[in-house]
This record gives sequence, C-alpha cells and structure tokens, in this order.
Amino acid sequence: MKAIIYTALFSTTLFALTMPLSALAQTSQQAPVEVEADRLDLDQRAGTAVYTGDVDIRQGEMQLRGERVEIERNEAGELSKATSTGERAYLRHQVEGQDGPTEGWARRIIYHVAERRVELIDQAELIQLEDTFTGGRLEYFIDREVIQARSDVDGSEPQRIRMTLQPEQ
Repeated sequence: MKAIIYTALFSTTLFALTMPLSALAQTSQQAPVEVEADRLDLDQRAGTAVYTGDVDIRQGEMQLRGERVEIERNEAGELSKATSTGERAYLRHQVEGQDGPTEGWARRIIYHVAERRVELIDQAELIQLEDTFTGGRLEYFIDREVIQARSDVDGSEPQRIRMTLQPEQ
C-alpha cells in the first residue's frame, strides 16, 4: 500500500513540475497516474524508489519512459530528484494551448524538483514545436523557458551542439 501511495505522490509531483500552473490545475491533478514496470524496489528509510524494466509513467498528457527510473526524496520526505536512464530515455509533455508536445530523449534524464530544471545527458535531443536542439547535455529551465546546450559529457567524447529553429509564421 505504501508503494502505491508513494508512486502516486511521485508521479503527481513529477508531472506537476513540467506544466504551467493553469494547465496543471485543469488536467494533471485530475488524471490518474499509471505506472508500468517489471520491478519496483522501494526503500522508505533511504527515500528511494527504483523502477526497472521498460518503465512507463503517465499522467494525462505527460509521459516518462526509461529502462530504469529512480526517485529520490529529501530529508523532509519531499520529492527531490527523478532520474530516468536507458539507451533512449524519453520525456513528453503537452502544454494546454500549445500546438504540439515538448519531447526529449537522452541516455539519462534528470528532474531537479526544487530548481524546476530538467537535464538531458548523453545523446540529448529536445523538440519544442518544430524547433530541435541536440548535444551532449541539454538543460531545460521550465519556469524561465530557457534551454542551455553543452557538447561535453563526462566519460564520453564531446557531442556537438546542433540547433534548428523554424521561422515564426
């Protein structure tokens, strides 16, 4: 039972981080959280939950996928970080009123809750509407709508930054 409650709290908080408050109030909080995985290892004392095996977490128009997703809580019991890993970990969210979803792929995707920041690391790609960003490391600051790109990745060759911006119509 604690695992179900923890999963629901995590998912609600995780997906709440990536949507504007107006859209969140209308969709995410009302949508059920669905988690699929082959395995769950929950450590209440350490404040971690690790899902493995083709993990798929969905709530409304939000989705996070990876071979492994680890959730960490801080000393106050609040969600502090969520890390999805795999050959192509995946993030998708649709903002109400936006023509298309924001989608991201990388070998590792990290949500930093307090900072409301997403890191896409190693073979990172982010698509917003028709604009595309690729590189070794992409950081997306949700509230500020800022993207920072870097070619360097620890333990890997530099991965050049590429960006395609479509003209406004």
